[in-house]
Amino acid sequence: MKTAAFIPARYAATRFPAKLMQTLGSKTVIRHTYDNTLATELFDDVYVVTDSDIIFQEITTHGGKAIMSKKTHESGSDRIAEAVAGIEVDIVVNVQGDEPFVKRQPLEQLLQVFEAEAGQSVQVASLMQVLKEKQFIEDPNYVKVAVDRNYNALMFSRSVLPYPRDRALPITYYEHIGVYAFRKQALLNFTDWPMTPLEAAEKIECLRYLEYGVSIKMVVTDYMGVEIDTPEDLERASRMLS
Repeated sequence: MKTAAFIPARYAATRFPAKLMQTLGSKTVIRHTYDNTLATELFDDVYVVTDSDIIFQEITTHGGKAIMSKKTHESGSDRIAEAVAGIEVDIVVNVQGDEPFVKRQPLEQLLQVFEAEAGQSVQVASLMQVLKEKQFIEDPNYVKVAVDRNYNALMFSRSVLPYPRDRALPITYYEHIGVYAFRKQALLNFTDWPMTPLEAAEKIECLRYLEYGVSIKMVVTDYMGVEIDTPEDLERASRMLS
């Protein structure tokens, strides 16, 4: 299978504008994400897909590959789908631009679910990790996911999921890490579908797949680092580098 990683990179983030161009250690957040994705050596190609000349120049002037979006998009998946349409590839991996601590093992686990006979039916897969701290479980910036016994996603939410009505029961909470893998056609189908009610309410793009009846295989992984959504996240990431 030919695989490629695409990193959607929007400059005007709502919660933390220009977060991808913030300096983290010796380079910008987006360059950390790009360089660490490339360093996994899992992909035939790695691209940043952006609406920003600033981000485009940041990647290309340092020897990386970037693609300018021609259209305005509601989600990173929509942005990637535009770029993927004309590229020959079997499996497309969406690595969020604000995930600077990308590692090989979680991405390798993600790609493995498409292999062998059992993987032939998998159209979309994504990563999750166990969430233990109460403050993060209750934080709407942390997207939670509930899964079935086969680790297919049942629901994603910014609310506490599941809600602990019986607090005596042990509950495992999972945080959805915004790293996806798609078969190319599944991603192209996604962009043909209108935004769905749950997706619009939660502002979680992968809910569109569930609302159209497409399963998402979830893969449990170890902690990947810090997702840069706020200035406080950037501070935490900086401490991890020191």
